Amino acid sequence: MKRTISIIVTLALLAWLASDSRWRMVGDAFARITPGVFAVATIAFFVTYVLRALRVCDEFRDEVHGRFGACLRVILIHNAMINVVPFRGGETAFPLLLRQVFGIPIMRASASLLWFRLQDAFVVGVLALAVWPGLHPAIRIAGVAALIAAAWYLPRWARAPHDWAGRGKIVAKLGTLRDVFTEATGRSRYGWWWTIANWSLKLAVQGWLLAMLLGTSFSTAFPGVVGAEGAAILPVQGVAGFGTYEAGAAAALLTSGIDMKAGLQAALALHLFIFCSAIATGAIAWLFPSKSTLPGNPAVGSARKSSL
Repeated sequence: MKRTISIIVTLALLAWLASDSRWRMVGDAFARITPGVFAVATIAFFVTYVLRALRVCDEFRDEVHGRFGACLRVILIHNAMINVVPFRGGETAFPLLLRQVFGIPIMRASASLLWFRLQDAFVVGVLALAVWPGLHPAIRIAGVAALIAAAWYLPRWARAPHDWAGRGKIVAKLGTLRDVFTEATGRSRYGWWWTIANWSLKLAVQGWLLAMLLGTSFSTAFPGVVGAEGAAILPVQGVAGFGTYEAGAAAALLTSGIDMKAGLQAALALHLFIFCSAIATGAIAWLFPSKSTLPGNPAVGSARKSSL
């Protein structure tokens, strides 16, 4: 009953926002998108969720034992929480859900989440430099090379022997965190491939939709998508990321000759589509809990022990 009431209240809030006359311009932007395009985009976004779930299955293969459905549920709820809880607070859902469902310690899950986010940042950065319009070839090549080198070096630095345990209480704690992070960077077999596939598809779909919303070409709209995602990974966000996402997209679109007002309008429409997709899939996953979350399940018991 509580879940049903929560969904009804959320839908009522969205309906109230949509009824405001200032939001009619968003409806005008959506009018350029056909139902078939919406269907294809929705399926493509769901595929990105699947790719992220596969990354989790790969990273925690010894703990999840091939339970892809449970991993997908974790990803869908985590994704919805990121879009709802302000200031990136929704990120906490990931380690909490992994502990609840699979009994994975929170520190271990948090270290993996940090590594996931670093991989995301590296991949988005490389893709942005590779396709950003107007960059000098030398800057493009140097930037891509620097990011690839940093991505290669970071896990090797983490795995290098160190004596932090004997340098004092604070440094010793940092050494423990470094060791946990080292484990996270070495567990996934195909983590980089899942990340590249996810972001390539996600940015391509968003760029396609944004181009349609703006009535322009993909190459013109793509910088806006990169700017929006760059703003979306900032550590401080508003509720659902509204404001920073649109500002990042509109600012980046200025390089393509799109004025600020048009950029903000199209970015808001795109953001609403992504938001609704995340909330809808997260709500569905929430309504169908994993068996491992039921009372008396061994995974719950191990999760409680690991938290003591």
